[in-house]
Amino acid sequence: MEMYKEFPTLETKRLRMRKLTMEDAKDIFLYGSDNQVTRYVTWDTHENIEESEKFVQYALAQYEKKQLAPWGIERKEDGKMIGTIDFVSWNKKHGSAEVGYAISREYWGHGYVPEALQTLLELGFNEMELVRISARCLKENEQSKRVLEKVGMAYEGLIRKGMHLKGEYRDLCMYAILKEEYVQAKRGCLTVH
Repeated sequence: MEMYKEFPTLETKRLRMRKLTMEDAKDIFLYGSDNQVTRYVTWDTHENIEESEKFVQYALAQYEKKQLAPWGIERKEDGKMIGTIDFVSWNKKHGSAEVGYAISREYWGHGYVPEALQTLLELGFNEMELVRISARCLKENEQSKRVLEKVGMAYEGLIRKGMHLKGEYRDLCMYAILKEEYVQAKRGCLTVH
């Protein structure tokens, strides 16, 4: 994939989004082992540091293959890796991609995910020639819904029993933003953080 030939490091005012390294496994385990964090994600709670190391090894292999891979979200002020964000799918032919993210509970409510997500929207629309960027979240994940609305994504509907997750079929909310909506919001200086 052209964009991933040189995996880009992305920066915001407070954050650096960069490749994961094996040193990040400890920070990933801190939130990956937290049931409050993992109740809304597709992956299981990390039972031990080895599971977090496996995730990092997966990411390193993806970087090597120049494929979709997660960015580690690092706070500039202290170098703390607090979560990950990525394009979980990219359909080049149709100009669409889906984003996903997870962040340590300690950093919930500080605006870090909207800040990181805004940077992915910019990358997607400006560098990847996307016309649509979407995200799905579990119906009961109110925090994620607020994050998606904050960056200008519109609720498109409920995907009933859209995913078999942790032993049961779960309803998902679909959100998306189109390039023209993104451009209009930027031009109109609407609060697209």
